[in-house]
Amino acid sequence: MNKKEKTDFILKTLNKYFPHPKVFLKAPNDFCFLISVLLSAHTTDNIVNKVTPELFKKAKTPKKMSTLSIQEIEKIIKPCGLSKRKAKGVLGVSKIIQEKYRGKIPDNFSDLEALPSVGHKTASVIMAFVFKKDAFPVDTHITRLAKRWHLSSGKSIKKIEEDLKKNFPKNTWRKLHLQMIYFGKNYCKARGHKKSDCPICSSI
Repeated sequence: MNKKEKTDFILKTLNKYFPHPKVFLKAPNDFCFLISVLLSAHTTDNIVNKVTPELFKKAKTPKKMSTLSIQEIEKIIKPCGLSKRKAKGVLGVSKIIQEKYRGKIPDNFSDLEALPSVGHKTASVIMAFVFKKDAFPVDTHITRLAKRWHLSSGKSIKKIEEDLKKNFPKNTWRKLHLQMIYFGKNYCKARGHKKSDCPICSSI
């Protein structure tokens, strides 16, 4: 199986198992979605989705979020872990978006990545799912699958992202990001993985 055959097979299989993948995080607006993505670092989306309704009941806009204290935010988001650092990030992001960008999330990588606690992966998620740009966010599931499927041997997130972008058509990136995460969670898990049981690993 050459590279083209392999990527075609991967796309075909992912489309078979997850034809209509949905974004995991639930949020009432784009700003809240950004906050949810920040909180999702080093925890599960399920935990974030349980925590954020209380937070967003208090504040759904950067202006309102900026009025909360770090202690208020920290208390609510504690189940997400790293609550002190994340609360500081949430407040810092909210204040900058309100003061510098008049309450609007910036729509480019350089401005997004300049925000507190916003790294390249978070910026990619926002670019892909808020602004519908051709971005390919890479998380731990995608990193694992990219290496198992010999699509990348990169040691950095940016290198893995670069390799994946070369392998797959631009118009598949956003959907593929979600499909690979769903597939990784259900069929190509980090622990207890058996090559023979995986619909992709067993065939490439």
